[in-house]
Amino acid sequence: MTLVDASILLFFILISFSAGWFLNSIAGKRSLSTAKKKSEAIIADAKSDVENLKKEKILEANEEIYQQKQQLEEEYRSKKNSLKSFENELVNKDNNIDRKADLVSKKERDLFISERELKNKENLLNIRQKKLDESIEEANKKLEAISGLTTEEAKKLLMDNLIEEAKKEAAHTVHQITKDAQEQANEEAKRIILSAMEQIVSTHTIESTVSTVSLPSDDMKGRIIGKEGRNIRAFEVVTGVDVIVDDTPEAVLLSAFDPYRRELAKLTMERLVSDGRIHPGRIEETYEKILQEMEEHFEEIGEQTLHEIGIHGMHKDIVSTLGRLKYRSSYGQNVLQHCQEVAELAGILAAELGLDAILARRAGILHKIGLVITKANESDYSKVGHEFIKKFGEHPVVLNAILAFTNKAEANSPIPMILQIADEISRKRPGARRDVIENYVKRLNSLEEIADSFEGVKNAYAIQAGKEIRIIIDHNKADDAMSLQLATDIAKKIKTVVDSNNTVKVNVIREFRSVDYA
Repeated sequence: MTLVDASILLFFILISFSAGWFLNSIAGKRSLSTAKKKSEAIIADAKSDVENLKKEKILEANEEIYQQKQQLEEEYRSKKNSLKSFENELVNKDNNIDRKADLVSKKERDLFISERELKNKENLLNIRQKKLDESIEEANKKLEAISGLTTEEAKKLLMDNLIEEAKKEAAHTVHQITKDAQEQANEEAKRIILSAMEQIVSTHTIESTVSTVSLPSDDMKGRIIGKEGRNIRAFEVVTGVDVIVDDTPEAVLLSAFDPYRRELAKLTMERLVSDGRIHPGRIEETYEKILQEMEEHFEEIGEQTLHEIGIHGMHKDIVSTLGRLKYRSSYGQNVLQHCQEVAELAGILAAELGLDAILARRAGILHKIGLVITKANESDYSKVGHEFIKKFGEHPVVLNAILAFTNKAEANSPIPMILQIADEISRKRPGARRDVIENYVKRLNSLEEIADSFEGVKNAYAIQAGKEIRIIIDHNKADDAMSLQLATDIAKKIKTVVDSNNTVKVNVIREFRSVDYA
């Protein structure tokens, strides 16, 4: 390319750029003019909208002002009417006050007149009293002259006579009142006790020493006995009861003087019969399970008993221990039933006398709870029971009643006396107790206590109506030679301590077991 050509090309470029700039400038001016017109139109529309909105708001404000004005005028008229009514009431009150003031003034005048008349009457009465005193003094002087006694001497003589006569009348009256009170008290006491007894419906039952277990068939008797009698011997050793298999169809008898032991044996036998597997190992396993289940059963019995007599809020341990009384008897009378009966009687007696029936019932149901606590006996059961329930925050009146019931403490309320009366009613009603069974049970208990007192004895069971004492010893604490000596020593002590015309067989069993697991 030559220099001329380059110059021409540059010229055309400059011309093109100038023409483009010129055209763009013209287009920009036109666009700016159009935009300006549009903005002026938008501003005009906005001003028009503002004016319309302003007019609308002014109209709305005028309308609201008008409504408020109407409301204020209405309130003003209402308050004006109220003020006018109040003003009328004030006028009426003023008129009433004026009338009352006139009435008070009239009453004051009448009172003044009455006081003046009363004062005149009082003066007249004083004058008459003075004349009467003069007449009495003159009469006394005449009497002194006639009787030869001074006034003071006559007064003393008269007072002595009156006092003596009053003493005689008072003594007679006191005697009559005392007699009537005693008669009424006796009648009321009889009525209260009879009323309490009428409201108690108790069954007259005597605890038995035999329980019956039903069998599905007589074939089960052979399984209970086992090969060469091993099952029945194992059952008697574990449970401490006699198993009687006789001709009674589809049933076996369990004999034991201890109701709790007999109940455990019965439940164990029923479980074994239901399961069908009867052998020494199964007997021990089932017996242990029944022992654990009985703990829950005790609590259910206690809760049911407390519910029946309307007592709530006792500690769980007390409730469970209370349930154990079901399997304790005294003179053939079930102790739990006796305590329930005493609680109901005590509550009725307390209510009749206006005392706290709830506390009386609590004392009644708990008064023999010590009998089922370890090592408690007939002589100190109230003290043991008192210490037991005291740990659980029982009411002080109930604690005192349990001790005072057996004269272990001074009574601080009438509840102990009510408790003694209720207990006497429960024990002395016909058919409630039987001394023969109680003496029998005490004899068997003494046999077991003698055996338990020797070292090495694990369990001791009096069976065969006290003709045999079966003793299980710990094989780790005694060998065979010691077992023989132990039987001799126990037999000697039984012969010395127990008063019995029957021969007692001392059967010492030492069993060695080896246990392993595969």
